[in-house]
Amino acid sequence: MTVDIGREIGMPVPDPRSVAHQPLLEPLDGLQWSQAIELPRDAAMATRPAEIRRAWIHRAPESEVLSLFGAVTANGEPIASPWWLRALADGRLESRADGFRVEDRIAQLLSRRPGWEYVPWAADGESGYWEFMPSEGGRSGHRIPTTLLNTSRHDGWIDVLPAHSGTTPEPIAVAGLAGLRSRLGEFEAVR
Repeated sequence: MTVDIGREIGMPVPDPRSVAHQPLLEPLDGLQWSQAIELPRDAAMATRPAEIRRAWIHRAPESEVLSLFGAVTANGEPIASPWWLRALADGRLESRADGFRVEDRIAQLLSRRPGWEYVPWAADGESGYWEFMPSEGGRSGHRIPTTLLNTSRHDGWIDVLPAHSGTTPEPIAVAGLAGLRSRLGEFEAVR
C-alpha cells in the first residue's frame, strides 16, 4: 500500500532535485574578526607587547585590517580590538606602527623598573597591560595592583587604574610617555 501524505492533506509535494546544488557560503565578518585577533597559545608567555604581535591584525596590510574592522563595526557595536586600531580607525593615530611604538616605549621604561610585570592575557584583541606588583597585598591591603594599560580614550594613549580592593576606580589619564615618566613615583608610591 502506498500513501501519498502530501496529497492527502492538500499540500503539494516538491519534485525531487535533479541537480545537487552546493550551498552558497558567505564569509561572516564576525568569524573572520575572531580569527584575525586570535593569538597563538604561547603568547601567554610574553614579557612585553612586541612578543604577542603575531595575529593577523598585526601582520596583514594595514588597509585590509582597517577594512575588516570597518565592516565588523559598521553596526556601531563595540568589538574586541586593540586600542591602536580603534585610534587608527578614528583618524587619531597615523599608523599601526605608531601604536606599536607607544607600546614598545612603555615596555622599555617599565621593564627596567623593579616591580612592574607585563600581563599579556588581556581581553581578546587587546595588547596586554602592566601591573605594579608591590601595590598588591602590601601595607595598603589592596587586592588588585596598580595597572597601566593603553587606551584610545584620549591622545595620551595611557590610563592607570590605581591599586584597589573594591569597585574599580576611574582610570587616570596620563599624558603620554613623558607624563608617565613624570608620574611614576606617584603611581609606585602605593604599596
